[in-house]
Amino acid sequence: MRNLKLLRTLELRDIYAPGKLQCFSLRTQQGTVLIGSEHGILEVDIAAREVKNEISLVAKGFLPEDGSGCIVGIQDLLDQESVCAATASGDVILCNLSTHQASTSDRWHIYNLKPKLILICRQTLIMMTRDFEPIMEQQIHQGDFGESKFITIGWGKKETQFHGSEGRQAAFQVHMPEAALPWDDHKPRISWRGDGQFFAVSVVCPETGARKIRVWNREFALQSTSEPVAGLGPSLAWKPSGSLIASTQDKPNQQDVVFFEKNGLLHGHFTLPFLKDEVKVNDLLWNADSSVLAVWLEDLQEEDSSTLKSYVQLWTMGNYHWYLKQCLPFSSSGKSQIVSLLWDPVMPYRLHVLCQGWHYLCYDWDWTTDRSSGDNCSDLANVAVIDGNRLLVTVFRQTVIPPPMCTYRLLFPHPVNQVMFFAQPEKCNDLAVLDASNQISVYKCGDNSSVDPTVKLGAVGGNGFKVPLRIPHLQKRYKIPFDNSEDQEVNPLKFSLFTWIEEDIFLAISHSQSSPQSVIYQLTVASCEIDEEQGQLSVSSSVTVDGVIINSCCSPKSKSLALQLADGQILKYLWESPLAVKPWKNPDGFPVRFPYLCTQIEVAVIGGEECVLGLTDRCRFFINDTEVASNITSFAVYDDFLLLTTHSHTCQCFSLKDASLKTLQAGLCSSQVAHGEVLRKVERGSRIVTVVPQDAKLILQMPRGNLEVVHHRALVLAQIRKWLDKLMFKEAFECMRKLRINLNLIHDHNPKVFLENVETFIKQIDSVNHINLFFTELKEEDVTKTMYPPPGTNCVQLSKDSDGKKLDLICDAMRAAMEKINPHKYCLSILTSHVKKTTPELEVVLQKVHELQGNVPSAPEAVTAEEALKYLLLLVDVNELYDHSLGTYDFDLVLMVAEKSQKDPKEYLPFLNTLKKMETNYQKFTIDKHLKRYEKAIGHLSKCGKYDDINYNKRYFRQRPVSAVSIAYGEHLMQEHLHEAAGLVFARCGAHEKALSAFLACGSWQQALCVAAQLCLTKDQLAGLGRTLAGKLVEQRKHSEAAIVLEQYAQDYEEAVLLLLEGAAWDEALRLVYKYNRMDIIETNVKPSILEAQKNYMAFLDSQTASFIRHKNRLLVVRELKEQAQQVYLDDVSHGPDTDLFSETSSVMSGSEMSGKYSHSNSRISARSSKNRRKAERKKHSLKEGSPLEDLALLEALSEVVQSTERMKDEVHSILKVLFLFEFDEQGKELQKAFENSLQLMERAYPEIWTLTCQQSSATPVLGPNSTANSITASYQQQKMAAPLLDAEMFIPPKIDRRSQWKLSLLE
Repeated sequence: MRNLKLLRTLELRDIYAPGKLQCFSLRTQQGTVLIGSEHGILEVDIAAREVKNEISLVAKGFLPEDGSGCIVGIQDLLDQESVCAATASGDVILCNLSTHQASTSDRWHIYNLKPKLILICRQTLIMMTRDFEPIMEQQIHQGDFGESKFITIGWGKKETQFHGSEGRQAAFQVHMPEAALPWDDHKPRISWRGDGQFFAVSVVCPETGARKIRVWNREFALQSTSEPVAGLGPSLAWKPSGSLIASTQDKPNQQDVVFFEKNGLLHGHFTLPFLKDEVKVNDLLWNADSSVLAVWLEDLQEEDSSTLKSYVQLWTMGNYHWYLKQCLPFSSSGKSQIVSLLWDPVMPYRLHVLCQGWHYLCYDWDWTTDRSSGDNCSDLANVAVIDGNRLLVTVFRQTVIPPPMCTYRLLFPHPVNQVMFFAQPEKCNDLAVLDASNQISVYKCGDNSSVDPTVKLGAVGGNGFKVPLRIPHLQKRYKIPFDNSEDQEVNPLKFSLFTWIEEDIFLAISHSQSSPQSVIYQLTVASCEIDEEQGQLSVSSSVTVDGVIINSCCSPKSKSLALQLADGQILKYLWESPLAVKPWKNPDGFPVRFPYLCTQIEVAVIGGEECVLGLTDRCRFFINDTEVASNITSFAVYDDFLLLTTHSHTCQCFSLKDASLKTLQAGLCSSQVAHGEVLRKVERGSRIVTVVPQDAKLILQMPRGNLEVVHHRALVLAQIRKWLDKLMFKEAFECMRKLRINLNLIHDHNPKVFLENVETFIKQIDSVNHINLFFTELKEEDVTKTMYPPPGTNCVQLSKDSDGKKLDLICDAMRAAMEKINPHKYCLSILTSHVKKTTPELEVVLQKVHELQGNVPSAPEAVTAEEALKYLLLLVDVNELYDHSLGTYDFDLVLMVAEKSQKDPKEYLPFLNTLKKMETNYQKFTIDKHLKRYEKAIGHLSKCGKYDDINYNKRYFRQRPVSAVSIAYGEHLMQEHLHEAAGLVFARCGAHEKALSAFLACGSWQQALCVAAQLCLTKDQLAGLGRTLAGKLVEQRKHSEAAIVLEQYAQDYEEAVLLLLEGAAWDEALRLVYKYNRMDIIETNVKPSILEAQKNYMAFLDSQTASFIRHKNRLLVVRELKEQAQQVYLDDVSHGPDTDLFSETSSVMSGSEMSGKYSHSNSRISARSSKNRRKAERKKHSLKEGSPLEDLALLEALSEVVQSTERMKDEVHSILKVLFLFEFDEQGKELQKAFENSLQLMERAYPEIWTLTCQQSSATPVLGPNSTANSITASYQQQKMAAPLLDAEMFIPPKIDRRSQWKLSLLE
């Protein structure tokens, strides 16, 4: 929803040179224009407004002296500092701009200079280098379609398609191509694709006389031929992006611009706003970024027409609709006749126009969004879109209509070029429109009963619909004055950057023709008595500014206009008398100058200072002369907020009220935004269209053109805060409910004000459902510190409510107000206020429901008990409500709740009947015990006297301990030998003596010492307690813990050292020795203990090694005997008599007989007592020679030897260190060598003990070619009996940690 805004116009009229203009070209890097005439070539410096070079081709003989020569094209050769020109006679001339020398080549017909030189001579395409050397040739007329010819597989033939009313014969009709248009010059046209890989040629077919478009690649291979198009025009323009090829087509009633794909098929069109045979299209031109299509048209000669015109129209596309954004009318004769026009290759929105009379024009456009700029609800958030002689206006306050549809259309007799809304916020919906005839049409919104024929409703209404919309009506049209009529003909856009500042005052900018100056005109409505419909504007005052003004922005508050010059300087124009133009200064007093030209500028108040905001076409964003960000795609200023969209697909909203330049710069540059309400993710490529004032609607437009409406959280919260400050609770509530803002903000924004105006809140909301919704969202959290912090805070803080009574205060205040206003109407809300309290008052709620059951109110808005109870069940769980009703001891209320719930009567009726039969106190005790209200239960139980419920005491203790009950329960645990649990119970209830005894009994020395500290024992008592604990710990082999107790509590470090030596804690023992400086203990106790431990380890290793060798040798013998027995049995089975007659049953019996005596005894043992079963289990793996499972017992014994030896590594390493420390090297080496030999012996024996055959023997049957069914069955039975499943883990060898560093390298 953007329009093209004219930034500036550069006009040159004072170029005096002979001849008639014919064509021109650009030298962008030098900033000059090359102009070709019938006499030669001129190079004009635009900035200096003078002729820089002149090459006479007549004098050199390349053009005739009679003026009949014609230059058809000029191309700059930058690398050669030369110009290549082509004449109508076929000469291609190369002119050097430095030496003014010229040379020519052979004669050709036309030319086109792109990556290579393409010439057409005698219907032949010729490709040449820049040195005019031919590379290849190709005939321009081809019989085939090209390499991209379509392939059909039969089912898509034309004969099989449906042809409608024309009938089947239409499939066999042959359409004869139409001849070229009458005004067609029959000349070929060439257009290159932007990347130079393909070019299109439009030629007239010599056989049919119709135009065709052929697409070639740069190797002269034909790619495609366009489909037959009747009335195809000569114009041709390939879109630089490469997607479409533009041309024209004359239809029976209209003239279209049509688009072809690279494959030659039509792909879209748009209709030119002219009648049939009214104009002809001279040329089509795409700008550099493919966003604007320039159409150059000229009126066809008519008998009754004396004044012919030519037009330059700028078309853009959005949401698949083509818009006519600008229309420049020129005269077709005289000095204003257009000779040629070009888009600038560097500046995508700069158009160069060359007219006769040596008149050069340069227009700079850029995108803008024309929107109303109000700040209150009277602003309808209008956005105007130019579309030819229609202005499409969308009112976003009432509805969001995607373009190209609109709310209403304004119709004009001429195409529209500029739109301006009234600058005053009070009447911001009024708008003025400048059309191509330089007339300003003023439309005002108001109550007007007459129907305006120039206003047509769009998508908001139609026949039978009443539109609640204030549409504008045409007030008057005003003609803009010109010094002479020639000015308007030569430059149709003399005035630009119009601003409507007062009811009858307009501001306009005009640029000087002879110098880089601009003039600010103040146009005032002139009194006119002759023509009431047509008004006149007169220049009331003017101010000349040194510099070219390229942008402006109005500030109604300060009644000033911010002006941006071409050099970046910002000026301030004050339109009140006296008129003044002065530099715009920043807060430091220095003039503001943008480092780069900004295409969009706005004025905003930041921190109390008026600043100028600018955005360049390169997405660089400036505030005054400081660059704030470099990734901004669009921005808008609304009220006290700055909204921006970024390249990272986010929309950020910053408050300008208390902001500064540094805070904004830090907020835009930081990767993490402080609050979630500042940043919002948006769709890729989104741009801001407008913001609806006081509605927080932000309208975004996507790159395709469709719209998206978002409610930015920062805008929403700011508007809600304003409503709450004004006590507009209804508006705030509706907005928060619709946008899912937490309703706690209504209270937390200003708790004092809310509680003082609770009645106002209830009266404004005036809805039971909405009040209940407010209650259900209440929570103790302060959302202004967690979810919605104010914009001024830097971090989110947790709520710190010292009283924690927020819910109770709100519920009580609102309940009191509702009971005062209308208790019957707000009955459900009153019940909700009881339920939502910190401690829900369910008993009160149930009592009120019970009262409703007996007393039915007569008020029409009152609710019944059934409705109230049904609603209550939605708030509270039915089981919880049932329990609370039971806690009232009112069985009628219990039955009422139970009947409304989904409970089965079989569940609660027997229980209630049982309760009714009980004595009153015991009944209440039973109910309280059922509800786990133990304090009340024990009170009722004490009143019973004869009842004593021990189990209840235990359950009650678990909830709330009482001393007597706890002590009794602890003594009960002591009797059950649960000493630790008993100690915890005693400690919890304060019985520290009993707790100490319990902890001593279980050996919990830490807890015992903790309790002892609470008993405040004397030093001797504490020492005695420590010795007692140490003795118990020694019994449990916890020497280190015992040493800690003795040292720290008994103050007996000598005994602690002895315990550490006994437990082999050498390092800790040495630490205590050195701590207390008792070196004598080293000689008396430490060294003897170390040597004794070394001897014990040596003896243990010898014992383990001997046992390992003995068990290993026996295991090998047992396995050999078993293998021999198995082989003998298999031989007997396979060679015995009647082998083949053995049945499967006999095989199983044979296998069972092999189990021997052990298996039968084991089956009998299974039926005996557990004691006998444990005894049998021990006998199962017996090391007695000849036992059935002796091999398994040996494996188990060997595994235990290996594991016990493996566990010694840490102990051996520890003693080796102290042996080396006290110079017992021989003993250390002996121990290390013995331990190493033992480990190596065991590792070497692994393959013999835990073999692979041993591990797989239980699952590998005897198979092979000589096996029979009987032998295989017997093998299975034997494996089953020899290796039970429970003993399978014995076949897995124990793991040895080879990475453990137990050896001491110092002893090697």
